[in-house]
Amino acid sequence: MSDASRPPEEEQAQAPLIEHLIELRSRLMKAVIVVVVIFAALYAFSNDIYRFVADPLVALLPAGSQMIATEVTSPFLAPFKLTMVVSVFAAIPMILYQAWAFIAPGLYKHEKALAFPLLASSIVLFYCGAAFAYYVVFPLLFSFFVHTGPQDVTVMTDINAYLNFVLKMFFAFGVAFEIPIATFLMIWTGITDVRSLTKKRPYVILICFIIGMLLTPPDIISQSLLAVPMWLLFEVGIVFGRLVRRRQRREEAETE
Repeated sequence: MSDASRPPEEEQAQAPLIEHLIELRSRLMKAVIVVVVIFAALYAFSNDIYRFVADPLVALLPAGSQMIATEVTSPFLAPFKLTMVVSVFAAIPMILYQAWAFIAPGLYKHEKALAFPLLASSIVLFYCGAAFAYYVVFPLLFSFFVHTGPQDVTVMTDINAYLNFVLKMFFAFGVAFEIPIATFLMIWTGITDVRSLTKKRPYVILICFIIGMLLTPPDIISQSLLAVPMWLLFEVGIVFGRLVRRRQRREEAETE
């Protein structure tokens, strides 16, 4: 059907959709530009960034041990890849802001009042999860791995394999620290309630350890370092969910 033969109602219905798509493209472009600008600023320090990320392992290596590159391109690609990931991590506030600016006009006033603090909290919690992995988990984990191997085996970790490992751990702990937000949203939206979640606590603890087993190396220390914080963060989400439900009941009682 040509544009001239389309009914006016159909053209009016398509106009808002096109406007939304144009705005979405604009928001995505702004997010990409921010990532590119941050990457351009950090690229000159890519080797320094890699040394910083590798420091928890390098500091524990025995005398005479060092990290190695088993592929020709690894000395370039490993720091390059890490710098790109760091650029995306650093741009997360702007990326989420663009997402917020896109969906905010369609939210009610009370939804906006709650959504923005949740968005800010999710950013902070993700960074806290990555920091917890770097400053707490990595020293304990690498110390265990380095000192439990056979004495006649020289530890020489490939830089690309190490990068893939730490990025996986950063992502796992960053997402795990979002559990309070997910728990809070389930309670706030009415998907479940505090009493039901409290009854399911033993199953939640079991799931936390299963996730820890799947996302971390096969040892009880690293699994516990992920599972225990996940469980504690689940409890934090229940506490905040309970407070919000009490506030909602109070507001409903006042309106009645």
